[in-house]
Amino acid sequence: MQKGEGFPGLWHERIGTILPNRWKFQWRYWRRQIPWDTHVTPPEVMGFIARTPPGKALDLGCGTGTNAVTLARHGWRVTGVDFIPRAILAARAKAARSGFAIEFLVASVTDLSSLSGPFDYVLDIGCLHALKAEDRTRYAVNLSRLLRPQGWYMLYAWLPRPWKGEVAGISAEEIESLLRAELSNVRTATGEENGNPSAWYWYQRR
Repeated sequence: MQKGEGFPGLWHERIGTILPNRWKFQWRYWRRQIPWDTHVTPPEVMGFIARTPPGKALDLGCGTGTNAVTLARHGWRVTGVDFIPRAILAARAKAARSGFAIEFLVASVTDLSSLSGPFDYVLDIGCLHALKAEDRTRYAVNLSRLLRPQGWYMLYAWLPRPWKGEVAGISAEEIESLLRAELSNVRTATGEENGNPSAWYWYQRR
Protein backbone atom coordinates (compact mmCIF):
# COMPACT_ATOMS: atom_id res chain seq x y z
CA MET A 1 0.00 0.00 0.00
CA GLN A 2 1.35 3.41 -0.91
CA LYS A 3 1.81 6.06 1.72
CA GLY A 4 -1.59 7.43 2.66
CA GLU A 5 -3.44 5.27 0.12
CA GLY A 6 -6.97 4.48 1.19
CA PHE A 7 -6.71 6.23 4.55
CA PRO A 8 -8.90 9.11 5.66
CA GLY A 9 -6.18 11.77 5.62
CA LEU A 10 -6.94 14.75 7.83
CA TRP A 11 -9.83 12.98 9.55
CA HIS A 12 -7.71 12.21 12.58
CA GLU A 13 -6.97 15.79 13.47
CA ARG A 14 -10.23 15.10 15.30
CA ILE A 15 -8.23 13.37 18.01
CA GLY A 16 -7.00 16.62 19.52
CA THR A 17 -6.75 14.91 22.89
CA ILE A 18 -6.31 11.22 23.64
CA LEU A 19 -9.90 11.15 24.84
CA PRO A 20 -11.98 13.51 22.66
CA ASN A 21 -13.23 16.60 24.51
CA ARG A 22 -16.92 17.20 23.85
CA TRP A 23 -16.76 20.97 24.25
CA LYS A 24 -13.68 21.33 22.09
CA PHE A 25 -15.35 19.52 19.23
CA GLN A 26 -18.63 21.32 19.75
CA TRP A 27 -16.73 24.58 19.37
CA ARG A 28 -14.92 23.37 16.25
CA TYR A 29 -18.21 22.38 14.63
CA TRP A 30 -19.61 25.82 15.38
CA ARG A 31 -16.51 27.40 13.83
CA ARG A 32 -16.62 24.93 10.93
CA GLN A 33 -13.04 23.94 11.67
CA ILE A 34 -13.49 20.25 10.93
CA PRO A 35 -10.74 19.12 8.53
CA TRP A 36 -11.46 15.46 9.35
CA ASP A 37 -14.76 15.81 7.49
CA THR A 38 -13.50 14.99 3.98
CA HIS A 39 -16.98 14.39 2.49
CA VAL A 40 -15.48 11.31 0.81
CA THR A 41 -16.23 7.69 1.68
CA PRO A 42 -12.96 5.69 1.90
CA PRO A 43 -12.29 3.13 -0.86
CA GLU A 44 -12.19 0.34 1.74
CA VAL A 45 -15.83 1.04 2.57
CA MET A 46 -16.76 1.39 -1.10
CA GLY A 47 -15.14 -1.97 -1.79
CA PHE A 48 -17.11 -3.61 1.02
CA ILE A 49 -20.36 -2.11 -0.29
CA ALA A 50 -19.63 -3.34 -3.81
CA ARG A 51 -19.30 -6.98 -2.75
CA THR A 52 -21.87 -7.16 0.08
CA PRO A 53 -25.67 -7.33 -0.22
CA PRO A 54 -27.26 -4.42 1.67
CA GLY A 55 -28.72 -4.89 5.11
CA LYS A 56 -28.82 -2.92 8.35
CA ALA A 57 -25.75 -0.77 9.12
CA LEU A 58 -24.46 1.16 12.12
CA ASP A 59 -22.00 4.04 11.61
CA LEU A 60 -20.13 4.75 14.87
CA GLY A 61 -18.86 8.33 15.09
CA CYS A 62 -20.79 9.22 11.95
CA GLY A 63 -19.85 12.92 11.96
CA THR A 64 -21.85 14.83 9.35
CA GLY A 65 -23.15 11.62 7.79
CA THR A 66 -21.07 11.18 4.64
CA ASN A 67 -20.61 7.42 5.03
CA ALA A 68 -24.17 6.91 6.27
CA VAL A 69 -25.54 8.61 3.16
CA THR A 70 -23.25 6.53 0.94
CA LEU A 71 -24.52 3.34 2.56
CA ALA A 72 -28.15 4.46 2.21
CA ARG A 73 -27.55 5.29 -1.45
CA HIS A 74 -26.52 1.67 -1.95
CA GLY A 75 -29.63 0.26 -0.31
CA TRP A 76 -28.57 -0.05 3.33
CA ARG A 77 -30.83 0.85 6.25
CA VAL A 78 -28.54 3.03 8.34
CA THR A 79 -28.25 4.29 11.90
CA GLY A 80 -25.53 6.83 12.66
CA VAL A 81 -24.35 7.92 16.11
CA ASP A 82 -22.06 10.75 17.18
CA PHE A 83 -21.55 12.50 20.52
CA ILE A 84 -21.56 16.00 18.98
CA PRO A 85 -25.13 17.35 18.55
CA ARG A 86 -24.10 19.79 15.82
CA ALA A 87 -22.59 16.93 13.81
CA ILE A 88 -25.87 15.05 14.06
CA LEU A 89 -27.83 18.14 12.95
CA ALA A 90 -25.56 18.42 9.93
CA ALA A 91 -25.93 14.70 9.20
CA ARG A 92 -29.73 14.91 9.30
CA ALA A 93 -29.66 17.89 6.94
CA LYS A 94 -27.31 16.05 4.56
CA ALA A 95 -29.56 12.99 4.54
CA ALA A 96 -32.64 15.14 3.92
CA ARG A 97 -30.97 16.87 0.97
CA SER A 98 -30.02 13.48 -0.41
CA GLY A 99 -33.55 12.12 0.01
CA PHE A 100 -32.68 9.25 2.34
CA ALA A 101 -34.35 8.25 5.60
CA ILE A 102 -31.46 7.67 8.00
CA GLU A 103 -31.69 7.46 11.77
CA PHE A 104 -29.13 9.73 13.45
CA LEU A 105 -28.70 9.72 17.23
CA VAL A 106 -26.66 11.81 19.65
CA ALA A 107 -24.83 9.14 21.64
CA SER A 108 -21.39 8.06 22.76
CA VAL A 109 -19.89 4.94 21.23
CA THR A 110 -19.26 3.78 24.81
CA ASP A 111 -22.97 3.84 25.67
CA LEU A 112 -25.19 2.35 22.98
CA SER A 113 -27.92 1.14 25.34
CA SER A 114 -30.55 2.93 23.25
CA LEU A 115 -29.80 0.64 20.29
CA SER A 116 -31.13 -2.88 20.02
CA GLY A 117 -29.82 -4.17 16.68
CA PRO A 118 -28.97 -6.58 15.31
CA PHE A 119 -26.86 -4.95 12.63
CA ASP A 120 -25.36 -6.64 9.60
CA TYR A 121 -22.51 -4.14 9.36
CA VAL A 122 -20.82 -1.85 11.88
CA LEU A 123 -18.36 0.81 10.71
CA ASP A 124 -15.92 2.74 12.91
CA ILE A 125 -13.50 5.22 11.36
CA GLY A 126 -11.35 6.42 14.21
CA CYS A 127 -13.39 6.07 17.41
CA LEU A 128 -12.04 2.98 19.15
CA HIS A 129 -8.41 4.05 19.28
CA ALA A 130 -9.33 7.36 20.96
CA LEU A 131 -11.02 5.69 23.93
CA LYS A 132 -9.58 4.99 27.37
CA ALA A 133 -8.95 1.35 28.24
CA GLU A 134 -12.11 0.88 30.31
CA ASP A 135 -14.22 2.50 27.59
CA ARG A 136 -12.73 0.19 24.97
CA THR A 137 -14.01 -2.77 26.97
CA ARG A 138 -17.53 -1.32 27.14
CA TYR A 139 -17.36 -0.59 23.42
CA ALA A 140 -16.45 -4.22 22.66
CA VAL A 141 -19.33 -5.55 24.78
CA ASN A 142 -21.79 -3.30 22.93
CA LEU A 143 -20.35 -4.31 19.57
CA SER A 144 -20.84 -8.00 20.33
CA ARG A 145 -24.40 -7.33 21.47
CA LEU A 146 -25.35 -5.31 18.41
CA LEU A 147 -23.67 -7.24 15.60
CA ARG A 148 -25.58 -10.24 14.29
CA PRO A 149 -23.88 -13.62 13.81
CA GLN A 150 -21.86 -13.53 10.57
CA GLY A 151 -22.21 -9.72 10.54
CA TRP A 152 -19.25 -7.54 9.56
CA TYR A 153 -17.28 -4.98 11.57
CA MET A 154 -14.86 -2.63 9.83
CA LEU A 155 -12.47 -0.47 11.84
CA TYR A 156 -9.98 2.21 10.91
CA ALA A 157 -7.56 2.99 13.73
CA TRP A 158 -4.25 4.60 14.47
CA LEU A 159 -1.47 2.22 15.38
CA PRO A 160 0.48 3.40 18.47
CA ARG A 161 2.40 6.63 17.85
CA PRO A 162 3.74 9.59 19.84
CA TRP A 163 1.09 12.28 20.29
CA LYS A 164 1.53 15.48 22.32
CA GLY A 165 3.85 13.90 24.85
CA GLU A 166 1.84 10.69 25.15
CA VAL A 167 1.18 7.60 23.06
CA ALA A 168 -1.99 7.54 20.99
CA GLY A 169 -3.49 4.68 19.02
CA ILE A 170 -4.18 1.01 19.58
CA SER A 171 -2.20 -2.04 18.57
CA ALA A 172 -3.54 -4.86 16.45
CA GLU A 173 -2.88 -7.17 19.40
CA GLU A 174 -5.07 -5.10 21.73
CA ILE A 175 -7.87 -5.01 19.18
CA GLU A 176 -7.64 -8.79 18.84
CA SER A 177 -7.73 -9.19 22.62
CA LEU A 178 -10.84 -7.01 22.85
CA LEU A 179 -12.76 -8.76 20.07
CA ARG A 180 -11.60 -12.35 19.79
CA ALA A 181 -14.23 -13.79 22.15
CA GLU A 182 -16.99 -13.05 19.64
CA LEU A 183 -15.37 -11.89 16.39
CA SER A 184 -12.78 -13.31 13.99
CA ASN A 185 -10.23 -11.20 12.15
CA VAL A 186 -10.60 -11.74 8.42
CA ARG A 187 -8.18 -9.14 7.09
CA THR A 188 -5.87 -6.35 8.23
CA ALA A 189 -4.37 -3.72 5.91
CA THR A 190 -1.67 -1.46 7.31
CA GLY A 191 -0.59 1.85 5.84
CA GLU A 192 0.31 5.40 6.72
CA GLU A 193 -1.58 8.59 7.37
CA ASN A 194 0.50 11.75 7.26
CA GLY A 195 3.61 9.68 7.89
CA ASN A 196 2.15 7.79 10.87
CA PRO A 197 1.11 4.13 10.97
CA SER A 198 -2.58 3.25 10.71
CA ALA A 199 -4.61 0.20 9.77
CA TRP A 200 -7.94 -1.03 8.50
CA TYR A 201 -9.44 -4.16 10.06
CA TRP A 202 -12.19 -6.44 8.80
CA TYR A 203 -13.84 -8.64 11.47
CA GLN A 204 -16.77 -11.03 11.25
CA ARG A 205 -18.89 -12.12 14.19
CA ARG A 206 -18.95 -15.87 14.72
